[in-house]
Parts: sequence; C-alpha cells; structure tokens
Amino acid sequence: MGTSERRGGVELDRHDAVGARMRQFRKERGLTLRGLATHSGLSIGFLSQVERGISSIGLTALNSVATALDRSVAEFFNDAPAEEGGEEDRRAPASPLPSHFTLTRSSTAATEYISGQQTYRMLSARGPNLVLEPLLVHIAPGGRRENSYGHAGEEFAFVLEGELLYEVDGVEHRLHPGDSVHLRSTVPHSMFNDTDRVTTVVSVVTPRLF
Repeated sequence: MGTSERRGGVELDRHDAVGARMRQFRKERGLTLRGLATHSGLSIGFLSQVERGISSIGLTALNSVATALDRSVAEFFNDAPAEEGGEEDRRAPASPLPSHFTLTRSSTAATEYISGQQTYRMLSARGPNLVLEPLLVHIAPGGRRENSYGHAGEEFAFVLEGELLYEVDGVEHRLHPGDSVHLRSTVPHSMFNDTDRVTTVVSVVTPRLF
C-alpha cells in the first residue's frame, strides 16, 4: 500500500493527509480552530497538531470532527466523496443478503484507512440495521500520544499481538495479547503504543463510523 499522495503538485505523507483535509474542510465551512473545537469537543491544541501532521487522530474522535464539519469520515481519506451508495455497493456481497446479516470472507479485499500511526481494516460490509463497527487496527510504535477523549457509544478492544497502553478516566492500563477492555465511550479514554513493535487489536465500536 502506498504511503503518499499528491495534492496541488505537493506530495503528502499519508499520515498527514487526514490533517490536511481537516484544515481544508474547516476553512470551507468558515470555522476557526476554536469554532471546530467547540463543535467537536476536542481541544484547540490537539486539532492544531492534527492539522499540522504532528498528532494522529483516532476514528472515533475524527467522527466528531466530521459531524462538526458536516462531512463523512470517509471523505477525510478519499480524494472525493463517494457517490450515494457507491461505497456500500462496492463492499456489499455479490448476492443479496437480509438487512440483519452480512458475510465477509477473508479472501475479500478489505477497505483500509490510515490515520497517523494507526491503520484500520474494516471487518464487515455495511448493513442498514446493524450498529457495530468491527475493525482490525494496527498501531505502529511512536508518534505523539492522543489526548483522552469521550464520545457517544461503546467500544471494545482485544489485543492480538504486541502491547497497548489504554488510558480510561485518567488511569493507565497496559494490555497484553489476550487482554481486552470494554467501556462506555463517554468516559475519557485514549490508546497508545509505547513499544518498539506494531500492536494489533480487534476493536468494536458504536455507532458505526462509515
């Protein structure tokens, strides 16, 4: 998978692309960083760091930014918004399935999104009556630690490989393979890989982000 793209004749690192789009969308809405912070619930300093490519932003926090800017999360990763139903149609199974059920084969190409140190692989197709967002998350070492943040919903994380430092309500917990955490997402929380190897996590969040 490539790690860079071009915009306006300038090559951008994929890790910086989300922040660049955030700045673009914010200016298109005529919002200052303070205004975006007010609407998203995130700090001005953190949003500034994300826009400058200094800090990465998790999908759940990005969802709050997307809502504040009246955008979809996918638009922060794609060059152009998908047409109505386009993304869902591309990822839907070949044969019709009931709206309460999806089937994803391991051989099926999965959609991936990169934000800073984190790569998110979608583990299910869209289903109109389904509310969980299952993800396989690869968290590279290093980077700047994300601020703790609360939002609507629930989330669950299960460590497959590596170690993960998970902060919940100001208390740090080190998770090893086989460990998991499940919380109401309204509690301020953050995760960080402070080791020297990639950490792989199965994460399930609500509501759906895409």
